[in-house]
Amino acid sequence: MGLISGLRSVIIDRWSPFNYKPLYSDNLGMPNRRAFPEAHATWVPPYDERRLAAYKLLTAYDKNQVAELSAFIDGDEARERREFGDPSMFVDTITSHVLGEEQTLTVPGAEHAGGDQTTPEAETAERVQTLLREWADEELLPMRLLQTERKTVVLGDGVYLLHWDADKQRVRIKTFDPGFYFPIVGEDDDGSDFPDRIHFAWELPEDKARRLPARLRRITYHLDWIRPQSANGVDRTGRPVRATVLSEPTDEQAAQPVLGRGDTLDAHGSITRLYPWAEQPSYKTVYLTDATWELGDLKAPVDVDTLPMDKAHFATNGQGEILDELDLYQDFIPVIHVPNTVPEPGEHWGESSLAKVMQVFDELSGSDTDSSRASATTGSPMIGISGKAVNGQQQYTAGPGIVFMMGEGGAIGTVDTSKNLAELRSHVHDLRDRAASTGRIPPVALGTADPAQFTSGYQLELALGPLDSLISGMRLARDHADRLLPKFVQRLFQAGQHPDWIGLPVLPAKLMRGSYTPTDKAAVLEEVATAYKAKLISLETAIRRLQEIGWPIEDAEDEIKRIDARSFEDARNLADALGNPKETARFLGREAPNEPQTPAVILPATGTTPGDGTDAQTAVTAGAQGSQGNTG
Repeated sequence: MGLISGLRSVIIDRWSPFNYKPLYSDNLGMPNRRAFPEAHATWVPPYDERRLAAYKLLTAYDKNQVAELSAFIDGDEARERREFGDPSMFVDTITSHVLGEEQTLTVPGAEHAGGDQTTPEAETAERVQTLLREWADEELLPMRLLQTERKTVVLGDGVYLLHWDADKQRVRIKTFDPGFYFPIVGEDDDGSDFPDRIHFAWELPEDKARRLPARLRRITYHLDWIRPQSANGVDRTGRPVRATVLSEPTDEQAAQPVLGRGDTLDAHGSITRLYPWAEQPSYKTVYLTDATWELGDLKAPVDVDTLPMDKAHFATNGQGEILDELDLYQDFIPVIHVPNTVPEPGEHWGESSLAKVMQVFDELSGSDTDSSRASATTGSPMIGISGKAVNGQQQYTAGPGIVFMMGEGGAIGTVDTSKNLAELRSHVHDLRDRAASTGRIPPVALGTADPAQFTSGYQLELALGPLDSLISGMRLARDHADRLLPKFVQRLFQAGQHPDWIGLPVLPAKLMRGSYTPTDKAAVLEEVATAYKAKLISLETAIRRLQEIGWPIEDAEDEIKRIDARSFEDARNLADALGNPKETARFLGREAPNEPQTPAVILPATGTTPGDGTDAQTAVTAGAQGSQGNTG
């Protein structure tokens, strides 16, 4: 007594909801090494082990492979558990709602271009918006968004990588698995700020056909001070590396490092550079390194941030540049981290949408397994027969057309398990409702609710209340990324000196996500029509509201022009109010007809002489005046 027989450590962090699984958290709070060998690789930092193991565990839930992982702890019996894809359906539903019906890149002010009151600023905004949308079409942006969003919802984090492709002459966008993403966050840094150095790292398996051993590849982006110009070179062993460019030595001065294009020295001897999107010179730039290491060379205790550079083999880009701290001539790291939820204060990582409902899914899987076993005995029940003719040593098989000779006192009976099966199925429905309630996804969003129970749009709106709060929080976590994406695209086009972007400023832009909730369109249409008829809202507001509920209106201004072109009653009222045919024609989108010129009035000359025809004119005038009756 008095001796400690064992110790248990409990770790509470972003991934602590998985601690209930012995597979994930042992007595020391660490994942099982056999189930998660990737998380225990020698180059993985200790503080990333639980994160990488959580990603694999969450992916197993999404792919119906939890039983395979559980077999490392529970044995082969775990493989008999049923998994019917409930977590995957859960993820697909949330992903579709977070994305919305459509995704559009918008630039504020572009909607005012092309009108009568357009300004140069509006024309520039419209030009930038058009170029961004053309880029989105070429890069299949909706598909990239779907790839990243699904990773983000399942794993809690998603990552975009943008880079300039000199061959295609456009910005490229890639989706990275967050398990390959290793940001270097210092002890004194705020995790909510983007770090100055990040790595993408993953292992490459052995390729016997090409005689390549198992390797580790690492891509590094490092925001650091601007250095002198470098070029391709070799080290003492003949390994390709980058080397500093030196000037030709003279009698008066030794060889000096050469500055890069556009770089200058300030009064303190520091190198500065003015970027196209900046108003003030910058002292920093981003360096790119892409290298591989043979796993057999990683002998010492190293991690992803301290790999031995003398063992690295550097890659080469399409222009022949060795990727050994290559200067990218940009002062921002073109990587966007997308958290699924708003991170905790000082934290960097988001939380998976499956984290809080994972135990419910485990119970659901167990109930499905029990229900499957019970259905087997219900469909093929156990049969008992008795009688003098029954041989207890003989096996009997039941089936259609089978006759049993039971003899005197014989009987036959079955074991009815249908009641147990009904109870199990009812329990499965309760668990699904529990998962939806815990995950704040109402049945109407999952498509399992009866539409007849919603007699009005207001009832539907109340039912979707939990989903509204869920999606609002998730979109808030993505708001910064939705603004960074078009900002980085504009900067990279300018850094690549694309001719279409020369002279254009970097304008605030945002990725706008469409509506995600079903809408009672008839009720909204009646509401908009009534308000517009009562002159409580403008036509612009009415059109915008119809756009929000999914009416096929591509451009609000064009739609208003088409409506005005057929509003003859309004045009008549406008003509009566202004008395200006040109303004009326402009309202209808037409040209005013040319009015015939009115002939000038010719008046008779004064002081005429007899015989010149004025007598006849006088007579006509007198006749027109009449005799004036008795008043003459």
